[in-house]
Amino acid sequence: MGRDKAFLPLPGRSGETLAQSVARAVMEAAGNATLVGDPERYGPLGHPVIPDLYPGEGPLGGILTVLEHTAADWNLVAACDMPGLTADFLRKLLETARAQEADILLPVGPVGKPEVLCAVYRKRALEGLAAAFQEGVRKVAWAVAKASGLRTVFFKFAEVSVFQNVNTPEEWAAHGAD
Repeated sequence: MGRDKAFLPLPGRSGETLAQSVARAVMEAAGNATLVGDPERYGPLGHPVIPDLYPGEGPLGGILTVLEHTAADWNLVAACDMPGLTADFLRKLLETARAQEADILLPVGPVGKPEVLCAVYRKRALEGLAAAFQEGVRKVAWAVAKASGLRTVFFKFAEVSVFQNVNTPEEWAAHGAD
């Protein structure tokens, strides 16, 4: 994309960035929001930031960082590049995870692909995901599949736009941004 997606300004939101919008939705749904990354870089976004324990190791490293840092049993994880996320959708994910007693709850859109970066991870999923990571697994979906003893629940969701991410300038422009 050529620039940090976290700092992309959302049109019509008085300077709110993409990461701030996602964090606000998470905070409304879960009661708080913490960012993973460089505290010096992301601190100005106005939310607590924890350093990534596995920089350069991809999203699974970020999820492990969350689970190693948190004291919460249920953890809503959302990538910062999903402009369509809403607090209502995220609340529904948390409610479903709790009702199903899931260790991991993954939303699945109409094409059947689980969305691992907009999901609920229970604290106790750490051990299984960390074991897969230590074995060299870096893809979140593979780590989830490999982690033994965890109850993974798939939450079917028809509206794909909620967790549609932006990876290119064209996708960003489709959201009405520059």
